[in-house]
Amino acid sequence: MSDTSSTGLHAWLISDSPETRRQARLGQLYRQWLAFKRNPMAVAGLVIIVLLLLIAAFAPLIAPFDPIAQTLDKRLLPPSATNWFGTDALGRDIFSRIVYGTRITLVIVLLVVVTVGPFGLLIGAISGYYGGWVDRLLMRITDVFLAFPRLVLALAFVAALGPGIVNAIIAIAITTWPPYARVARAETMVIRNQDYIAAMRLQGASQGRIIWKHVVPMCMSSLIVRTTFDMAGIILTAAGLGFLGLGAQPPMPEWGAMISAGREQIFDQWWVATFPGVAICIVALGFNLLGDGLRDVMDAR
Repeated sequence: MSDTSSTGLHAWLISDSPETRRQARLGQLYRQWLAFKRNPMAVAGLVIIVLLLLIAAFAPLIAPFDPIAQTLDKRLLPPSATNWFGTDALGRDIFSRIVYGTRITLVIVLLVVVTVGPFGLLIGAISGYYGGWVDRLLMRITDVFLAFPRLVLALAFVAALGPGIVNAIIAIAITTWPPYARVARAETMVIRNQDYIAAMRLQGASQGRIIWKHVVPMCMSSLIVRTTFDMAGIILTAAGLGFLGLGAQPPMPEWGAMISAGREQIFDQWWVATFPGVAICIVALGFNLLGDGLRDVMDAR
């Protein structure tokens, strides 16, 4: 009975003649999921990100020790059955700090993405739709930000704002939005010449309604792909700021700051800096693999 129901649902989702808009949308999502599953590297990236979310959600249950509590008589212990990743110079369990560090990493990534995604999309859509002096003005401002390497520009902003995780998020957000604007502008310049946009103008739709209802939704797929790729860069930038002491401040278990704290013992106590670095590499790889899979599925080109 369940097999028959599954077969019927599958046929309903992949129907070439959907009866409702809801069926069409669900069918499109289902086809994209089937295409996504055929890419093993993309699935591996999705698994990494899901594991990251689960670790962050259940960090108090997973971490065996308090990530901040210092135990000086257990400082710089090598990996063992008790301390899986060893301890740092203050006797703190490195595995527990990495587990809790996933929360900080996710907070930084999500806050930056939620901020720069809509802002960059709006700037790009307005620039591409109106063209003329509006396009020239907004794109020259965008070019100013793109002229500098992201990390260098983030360092300048966070140095002016002061060290701290909030200021680091603000600095990363300020330097991350220009590529989103460029992508949205390129998409909009194609969309604005479509026949259905001309039909909306003839019906008397306002410019704002056309941009919000018909241009922005068409740019979302490219924005999602760009966002997924950018998350790895955001993580690396945040880790770089933390390494330089301009991001999350001690005793917060931020991965970049942990690498910075362990660089003095890198040759004798290699585990102090190695395991946080491995965590950064794995998470960045997961987002890149996921982005590759989403690009293949959502980008028609």
